[in-house]
Amino acid sequence: MAKLDDFDLRILALLQQDASLPLAQLSEAVGLSPTPCWRRVQKLENEGYIKRRVALLDREKLKAGVTIFIAVKTSRHSMEWLERFHAAVHDLPEIVDFYRMSGEIDYLLKAFVSDISAYDALYKKLISRIDLSDVTSMFAMEELKSTTAIPLGFAAGKV
Repeated sequence: MAKLDDFDLRILALLQQDASLPLAQLSEAVGLSPTPCWRRVQKLENEGYIKRRVALLDREKLKAGVTIFIAVKTSRHSMEWLERFHAAVHDLPEIVDFYRMSGEIDYLLKAFVSDISAYDALYKKLISRIDLSDVTSMFAMEELKSTTAIPLGFAAGKV
């Protein structure tokens, strides 16, 4: 992949804020004419820097305002078990993030639900699909920061 220059980084920064920016506004904001700006956006998409463009929805309005972190410890550490666990979690739409961790917790899941009874239903679905050794659930009391923006300073060599 080619090295990103300042134009590329500015394009990425602006698209992270608002992916629906019209090309004319985007090109003006980064200091390029529309055609070269469009070519750069296409290149960034083709090279995988831009994976997809999405709309961020209001979870409260959609009745999915409760955030739960689910910490899983397991006594099983095989590829077969991991693949089964991944399959068990994959099609549960409430689970929005799924990580294999280092340290005390083996896996960390993030879920959005409407209330505690919806979480209980999710929990029962999960444990009906796979045996888990230890599950700890933590309900977020308040969201203090949440962003989808990736810090671009690393790519620029500034961090």
